[in-house]
Amino acid sequence: MTARLAEASPRHAPPADTLGPPALRGFFRLAEAWQLRTAEQRRLLGDPPESTFYKWKREQGGSPGRDTLERISYLLGIWKSLQILFPDPAQADAWLHKPNAASLFGGHSALERMLSGNVADLYVVRQYLDAQRG
Repeated sequence: MTARLAEASPRHAPPADTLGPPALRGFFRLAEAWQLRTAEQRRLLGDPPESTFYKWKREQGGSPGRDTLERISYLLGIWKSLQILFPDPAQADAWLHKPNAASLFGGHSALERMLSGNVADLYVVRQYLDAQRG
């Protein structure tokens, strides 16, 4: 009986301390590809304290909280969707900065929407791109 309960229980995600370093490395690579300023990077990560941000950037490691990991997950999903939608990596990276006529963006860029500071806006942009992929 105990074995069946263990099999039926949901698997738990690895602890944040094992996810943190690869997530942060991925984030800083995409921040470079997207040519994000430091203030934009911090905002997308949920506005961590400057000292924490620079430590993460310098060490490419650390233990960001669940909110930060969720944000990075959405951002990496956005990056992946753009790479699928636009075969030219430069075009994929540039899309984020261009004004967008879709009602979701109201003539502003996706990056402007994402910089609102709300994790929900990252989710909405990712959902939009996933829908464009089909």
